Amino acid sequence: MDKIHGTLGLVGCAQLGAAIGGALLRAGTVEPTRMWIANRSGPVAALAGFSGLNWTRDVQTLADRCDTLLLALPPATGRPLRFEGAGRLVVSVMAGVSVEQLALISGGARVVRAMSSPAAAIGMAYSPFFAGAGVTEADRALVRTLFSACGITDEVPAEGQIDVFTAITGPVPGFVAAFAASVQDYAQAQGVDAEVARRAVGQLFHAAGALLAQSDRPAADFVQEMVDYAGTTAAGLEALRAAGLADVIAQGLEAARQRCLTIGRPLG
Repeated sequence: MDKIHGTLGLVGCAQLGAAIGGALLRAGTVEPTRMWIANRSGPVAALAGFSGLNWTRDVQTLADRCDTLLLALPPATGRPLRFEGAGRLVVSVMAGVSVEQLALISGGARVVRAMSSPAAAIGMAYSPFFAGAGVTEADRALVRTLFSACGITDEVPAEGQIDVFTAITGPVPGFVAAFAASVQDYAQAQGVDAEVARRAVGQLFHAAGALLAQSDRPAADFVQEMVDYAGTTAAGLEALRAAGLADVIAQGLEAARQRCLTIGRPLG
């Protein structure tokens, strides 16, 4: 695993921040003594096993000591934040906070807008990013190193795509869990024991996710393969298609994307 050279500052250490911070430290991407963490409530139990970390409650103190900053605050907390970070690289995983807003927050730093998920804690997050103006190739390489410690990453060409991925991949397990819950409810309605149904459905989605992640084929290919086989799964898939499942899922994802555009903003 590549390492981040220089000092890294993590601002915010709730679920997402702690997951990413822990992933970086476990992978050896950054040494504890070269990581600063700004957290209003002080050190957190999730990172208690890493000695040598530098803790502060003041963001400017962190910014003064770090080459790269990672903002992992809730949007409502992050939007009004202000610090002097000019000349530094600032990476944000705050939902709905634009590159333009990040430049205002950081005093004109080189900014990257990204999205990740708490699955970073187990090295399974998908973390796309969009680079603002002024971000260098060296900066991009650093961002890839950072998020590769959390799972896999891609640079996307349009900032709006980050809102799409916030809806799709940010809420782990989110939408997948909703579908899994429906499958488990069906099994239990047929008399299957609740614990047996939970184990069966968990293994089903674990296996399906692994197959999809390890294949270069689009998900639609797997669906069509089952339809062409014309077996029991085909009957179920055709019924789901007829019921408009794809449209319902698209409506849910669009509602989540639209929420990204307003989350953390003051009402009125």
